[in-house]
Amino acid sequence: MAPGLDFFRSSESSETPVVQISPDAEPEDNGASMVPQLTPKPDVYYNSRLDPKNFLQGELSFDAATRLRQLLARPGIVIAPGICDGISARCALEAGFDCMYQSGAATTASRLGMPDLAIATLNDFVQSAQMVCSLSPSTPVIADADTGFGGTAMVARTVYQYIRAGVAGMHIEDQVQTKRCGHLMGKQVVSREEFVTRIRAAVIARDSFPGHSNFVIIGRTDSAQVLGMEEAVFRLKLAADAGADVCFIEGVKTAELLTSTVEALKPKPVLVNVISGGLTPSFTTKEAEALGAKIIIFSLVSCVAAVHGIRAAMQSLKKTGTDFSSARGMDPKAFFDVMGLQDVVSLDAKAGGSSFDVV
Repeated sequence: MAPGLDFFRSSESSETPVVQISPDAEPEDNGASMVPQLTPKPDVYYNSRLDPKNFLQGELSFDAATRLRQLLARPGIVIAPGICDGISARCALEAGFDCMYQSGAATTASRLGMPDLAIATLNDFVQSAQMVCSLSPSTPVIADADTGFGGTAMVARTVYQYIRAGVAGMHIEDQVQTKRCGHLMGKQVVSREEFVTRIRAAVIARDSFPGHSNFVIIGRTDSAQVLGMEEAVFRLKLAADAGADVCFIEGVKTAELLTSTVEALKPKPVLVNVISGGLTPSFTTKEAEALGAKIIIFSLVSCVAAVHGIRAAMQSLKKTGTDFSSARGMDPKAFFDVMGLQDVVSLDAKAGGSSFDVV
């Protein structure tokens, strides 16, 4: 048997109903699905090494993926601010966050200056992740993996490259390859079968990675706005059976829907994505935790703030001819302090160097 495949076992309840949606069916306003038809339930994944109970005790690991599993297994919500580059990552670390989120939209915007419309490639995402993860290797970074950038081989390649880059976990979704930001309209999704195939490919790749990686696989569905909430929840149940460690419904529109989603997917942890002005209400971290979410990400918090701040600075410079007011008293050394200046100076001194005795 190929590496990773031995963790899939046949479900004892092979007669569990699976809802089949007619291609011509329109979702009702309340998210209800069509009449269910019986089809075999997929094989169910279980890997005893990754059982959450194994991560309840002990000190937090220096391995980012293991640490993320520890955070998921223990009390409290995991708060991951969205980062878009090295500067935003440094600011998140300075603020004391113990997890970060590499948003696909933010990565596309910061690296390419383009919208989140399936323009960035795997290389763009990996190169950004390598840099971000190197800043604090033990701090978990959850990275967007879009659709996996292709078929099963590309999904597996994505997992391998993310693990090598130091990423702690990734989410993979069920949109078509020409995807878009989950908070835009006009989304299209692939079949259940193709979605589950993507999840399985990611799980098999993780389990076959040399050294027994603890990399976290997050299944994301964008089907709520296309086929309704019932179908979205069911897709995530299929993803969980296929080995997804965490479930993520994009665009949960009410607190009640978030609560019911969490309840329906237990014991799998649920991730909620909050974007100001997006489809999901602007839950606070405490509100999301009270509603049962285990991870909350704020995808655009850094890049939207960057747009506001940089736009204001550019307009001020254009108008006044100086950057004095936008600098707010931050001189170059103060800026470099945020970027880790003292760590570099300290390293040089400990190594016996004298290059930075005076900076």
